[in-house]
Amino acid sequence: MAKNIRDAVDLALERVLGGAVASTLESEILDFKEQGQSGTKDFMKDLAGDAVCFANANGGAIVIGVDDKKSGPLAFKGTELDPDEVRRRIYELSNPRLLVEAEIRHVSNVQLLLLFVPLGLDVHADTQGRARRRVAKDCWIMSPEEVARLREDRRDVDWSSQLSGRPLSDASPIALDVARRNLSNLTDETRRKYARLNDHDLLAALGVVSEQGELLRAGELLFCETRATHLLQYHYRQTPGGEPRAIERIETPIILAFEKILGLIQARLNQTPVSLPNGQQIEISDFPQLAIREALANAIVHQDYGLRRPVFIDHSPQVFAVASPGPLVAGVTPENILTHPPKPRNRTLAKAARTLGFAEEAGRGVDRMYREMIRSGRELPRIEASFEQVEVKLVSGAPRTQIARFIAQLPEQERDDTDTLLILFRLCRSKTVTASGMAPMLQRSVEETEVSLRRLTHEDVNILEATRQTARLSHPDYRLRGEVLKKLGSAVDYQRRTTDELDRKVITHVREYEKVNNRTVQNLFDVDVQRARDILSDMVERQLLVKISEQQRGPSVEYGPGPKFPGKRRSRAKQSSSPPSPGRSAPVQKDTKTLSLFPPASKRGKSRSNS
Repeated sequence: MAKNIRDAVDLALERVLGGAVASTLESEILDFKEQGQSGTKDFMKDLAGDAVCFANANGGAIVIGVDDKKSGPLAFKGTELDPDEVRRRIYELSNPRLLVEAEIRHVSNVQLLLLFVPLGLDVHADTQGRARRRVAKDCWIMSPEEVARLREDRRDVDWSSQLSGRPLSDASPIALDVARRNLSNLTDETRRKYARLNDHDLLAALGVVSEQGELLRAGELLFCETRATHLLQYHYRQTPGGEPRAIERIETPIILAFEKILGLIQARLNQTPVSLPNGQQIEISDFPQLAIREALANAIVHQDYGLRRPVFIDHSPQVFAVASPGPLVAGVTPENILTHPPKPRNRTLAKAARTLGFAEEAGRGVDRMYREMIRSGRELPRIEASFEQVEVKLVSGAPRTQIARFIAQLPEQERDDTDTLLILFRLCRSKTVTASGMAPMLQRSVEETEVSLRRLTHEDVNILEATRQTARLSHPDYRLRGEVLKKLGSAVDYQRRTTDELDRKVITHVREYEKVNNRTVQNLFDVDVQRARDILSDMVERQLLVKISEQQRGPSVEYGPGPKFPGKRRSRAKQSSSPPSPGRSAPVQKDTKTLSLFPPASKRGKSRSNS
């Protein structure tokens, strides 16, 4: 049984004991049940149905002996059910037979029974022949089409490996030429050699033609015009909720469709230049092009072609969404997609696409999407999966250029490490993290997550440090080192300052010392040289500051009060020589030498007598 399900049960029991209502903790992999007053026979039927429901989804756990409407110790009612008897009855009341794990657990002085249901190897049904599947917190009866699709997934049937009924001569010469061009541009010498093969040998090397010369379905999709529905439907909008300004319906072959759709998208991407300290400049797009490429490749290669629906692409400058027909393959969920072993739905098609260089194995492209979004200072990809489709959303917005700049300067092995980038992403929003808190995001166990966190404290990486109060614990709190915080600057949420706050601090310093430079701003706000330069440039542009030193470049350039510096007055000489305004008397001149906190003694005495 997957360790993360057991971890989820342990955490949920702790939270119920601590005061959480049990029903609020139920999920796609966890259910609480109380035996109640119904007879054991009826209860066993219900229990078997619930087990079948979990087995047809992604497995899960059933905790018996908890009132899901209560919290704290009162929620734990207990049960006297025998584990072996429960396992036997679930086995008898399911078809095909389903084996579950059962174990006794004592909590709050009562006995609970924990059932761990594995992911089924086939589609299971109850005694009435109903095949139900867990969706969120409920069990839904599957339609015959859904049962057939799930059975194919569970039995590892590869739709793309079946014969298409079309001869090799149906392959498009243009698609074959494009495939050869793509292969010749790869760095892998073995695959580059494929570009010099004749048509039959090339298709055989890709594994998409039978020994008799008939194209497999994968070969038909890649290289032939098909009579099926459109492969891709592309909409471009100027705003996410606006009317489409461009609609394209693109047909197979995949080889040509993939290049065409990438061209349509790339033509509408905006670029933001970012300069690195070494003088190199990188471009940040609305959406990283590699993330777009992986989202498209995964949708095209791993969709359910039996549904005969197109992949739908909805593109605006703010949101890029790709919806692929069909669910995720059995066992893969949005919560484990980063770490689940590769399991492509259409293995033959996926292998050929991988050889051609435009797709990765299932799950590997998702890693790349996450990395590219973080590298460009964007939010994480959003993956939503139902039984009808899988949708990937990339959200744009103003990029956090400090993050992009910082990651671009990391060692290559860290730039390419998904765990490192996810930890950095979280610590830009939270002051500290722990292994238990990061584990769900990394989709790893707490122990594996702790290893990743500790590695980032080593001298050769030097990104994190354990807090002083928790450093000796087995699972300490981790935070970004001071020098890292300085480089990230306002990209870190809890260090971000408003323009008013920046202005106020710089203005106060200039009033006291009459000048400021880049190094001073770095020290004032704990930022790097680029961020300090941006702060000063903005204040110069708004005429709050002006350059006052002869030096024009570098961190030692000095700035003083500008024309719009708050509280700036004309010189005393100009004030005294200026005539008074009409209708107003000239200011009274005072002898500053005789000013005192108290009036002269003679006047003090006069005041007393008058009083």
